[in-house]
Amino acid sequence: MVWDDAPSHVCRGGDSRALAFCCPPVKPCPILHALDDVNLTPQEYMDIKEDFAKKTRLGEGAGTCFGSLVWCCKTSKPCPLRDMVLRNIDMDVDEYLTLKKQLSEALVGNDISNSDDNVNALADAFSISDEEAFKVLHDCDNDLRTAMKLLRMKALENSE
Repeated sequence: MVWDDAPSHVCRGGDSRALAFCCPPVKPCPILHALDDVNLTPQEYMDIKEDFAKKTRLGEGAGTCFGSLVWCCKTSKPCPLRDMVLRNIDMDVDEYLTLKKQLSEALVGNDISNSDDNVNALADAFSISDEEAFKVLHDCDNDLRTAMKLLRMKALENSE
């Protein structure tokens, strides 16, 4: 099982499923808002990830920034430390993303509902109905950045 609809990183506008790709909350950043969205404290978040690391191969990775693959980012972001560990432990991208998806489900569950705030923001910004904003956000797997790009492209097409 590969995570085909893996969201963008939280710091790049991805939804809370992307908490699986985040570092420990050691500084003010968008992770704190994502944790609020899923009603987790920073300590609960760290406990869930550390427990998952103990049970899976994401616990390996002493050579990474935070000492475990459980804290590493998505493979679309270049990282020589993560990639070196993946090679050293003979873990391919499919296994890595499968484990990250399982971690995401442990953090936020299987189903991410559309945030009313995101639907309202899209509807207001693009002068569309809430229903249309909901559909676009759903079609983009709740990735707000992707939904915005799609709506910008539609607006450009309609202006020609």
